[in-house]
Amino acid sequence: MKKSVPDPPPQYTEKPRRPSTMFIVAPNMDTESLLAHAYESLASASVLASDFANNLIGPQHHTALAIQQVVMLAELAVNRALDNVDPA
Repeated sequence: MKKSVPDPPPQYTEKPRRPSTMFIVAPNMDTESLLAHAYESLASASVLASDFANNLIGPQHHTALAIQQVVMLAELAVNRALDNVDPA
């Protein structure tokens, strides 16, 4: 007799993920230093995306500017986090 409901797909077990340790952030780094580095990296990425967008036309130009805006918003969030860590 033919079944009207198919068998469920077999369950696959994933191996535990082991991230590479080639590039690792020093575990003793303080939060303020990490945020300051992230802020500087995002600021650089924002400038790179903006410069790249200036060399494009049409939809590609708008896409690159959208990427630059997302990076800038992340930069603002990190800057606010820095203010929360050290209100000075």
